[in-house]
Amino acid sequence: MKQLSTFGTLFILSLLLVLLTSQPAMAYVGPGAGLAAIGAFFALVAGILAALFGFLWYPVKRLYCLRWQ
Repeated sequence: MKQLSTFGTLFILSLLLVLLTSQPAMAYVGPGAGLAAIGAFFALVAGILAALFGFLWYPVKRLYCLRWQ
């Protein structure tokens, strides 16, 4: 158990060292990559909303149909 704690502490310290001493990448993200990332984000949100709508709509539709029969 002590070895796991030492490993966890070493991992956290290494992670902090890397994050605090890293330099900026100076990379250029062009408009095509930016639009692709925004499009992928909107597609993900739309997919999640469609899934939620489907999971919520079916029981409501079923209750509605059973009530009016």
